[in-house]
This record gives sequence, structure tokens and C-alpha cells, in this order.
Amino acid sequence: MAGAGNAAEGFVGRWRIASMECRDADYLDMEVAAYITLKNDLTGEFQFGLVQGQMEGRIGAARYRFTWSGFDENDPVSGRGWLRADGQRAEGRIEFYLGETSKLMAYRQ
Repeated sequence: MAGAGNAAEGFVGRWRIASMECRDADYLDMEVAAYITLKNDLTGEFQFGLVQGQMEGRIGAARYRFTWSGFDENDPVSGRGWLRADGQRAEGRIEFYLGETSKLMAYRQ
């Protein structure tokens, strides 16, 4: 994505999802340690519990705003969200279209 450059640097990398408002710790790490990974082109992926998603977004107003699609168990799901990074810590929100919304806290790995 043209123009992503320096703005992306604060978001690029692997983030460990430490907590989510609507999910407990046992669920978060059910299959793998819950994570979000962002690449320089502002695409990425995440997994928590049985939810896996692919993201695509842009940076504006100090936030990475994204849409996503993936699966919750074997059911297709999609949504949107945002992430705000402050050094080694990030906070954000993941929303399922026509479903739940959950705040999250993550730490850079």
C-alpha cells in the first residue's frame, strides 16, 4: 500500500493478545497463544480461541483501522476493528458483523 511507510512502523510486528472484554483467558489461548500480526503493507492476521481472521487496513488518527474476514470454528465470520499502539502496548476493539464487540489489550512480542 503506497504511503503506509513510517506510520506503519509503530504497528508492524507480532502482538500477544493478553485480554479481551468478552473472552476469558482459557478461551483466548485454546489452540495457540492469542496474537495479532501486522505486516508493512498493513495486512495481517489474528487468532484467539477458535477465531482466525485475515485483516486489511489503513492508519489514520493514530489508529490502525481494519476490516477482517475469517472463521469461528468452521463458520465464516467477518467484521472490523481498530488498534492503537503505544510502544510495547496496544489496545483496540474487534467487532463481528451482526455480532459481538470486544475490547482487547495486547503486548508486542
